[in-house]
Amino acid sequence: MSRWLCASLLLAIGPCAKTLRAQEMALKLDPANTRIEFTLAATLHTVHGTFALKSGTIRFNPSTGSASGLVVVDAASGDSKNKNRDDKMHQEILESQRYPEVTFTPTKFSGKIEIQGDSSVQLDGVLKLHGTDHPMTLTLPVQAKKNTLSARTHIVIPYVAWGLKNPSTFLLRVSDKVEIDVTAVGQLRPMQSQPADDH
Repeated sequence: MSRWLCASLLLAIGPCAKTLRAQEMALKLDPANTRIEFTLAATLHTVHGTFALKSGTIRFNPSTGSASGLVVVDAASGDSKNKNRDDKMHQEILESQRYPEVTFTPTKFSGKIEIQGDSSVQLDGVLKLHGTDHPMTLTLPVQAKKNTLSARTHIVIPYVAWGLKNPSTFLLRVSDKVEIDVTAVGQLRPMQSQPADDH
């Protein structure tokens, strides 16, 4: 291949790659392959459990830092494999019949997602828990493979300070913070190929 042809191909590919990085993108999360785990420290033992993702779309523009969309977690899906404990969690703490969803609304994006391989970004937004909004910044290690994006994040939620009931008793002391580990998987596409709704 001639040097002239190589140079022509590089000139043609370069602007396309820049356009891909600059245009607005949308990440459609896959509930079946997204895992949300919680850990709550207690005096007798540490409680582990899971929540289920209902739906999630995150839209962002790398060139402007704008972000939008909605991530919805099913509050009633909280499961620690202990019925009595879970009943108390849903009835007295989360009140999941009254507040059936926990949501995260993205507002700002920073960083650069590599088209292939590893990168790290930050996502600012608002977490709505138990009917109250809380600003939050998520640090997300990201791995891209073709159009599939996977991301991880660790969140510490001071649920008692946020107004939720502390389940501690005289004999059982429970931490006033719960740790959340999220492993999310989704499909990344340019905005024009995404459906209009978030669900």
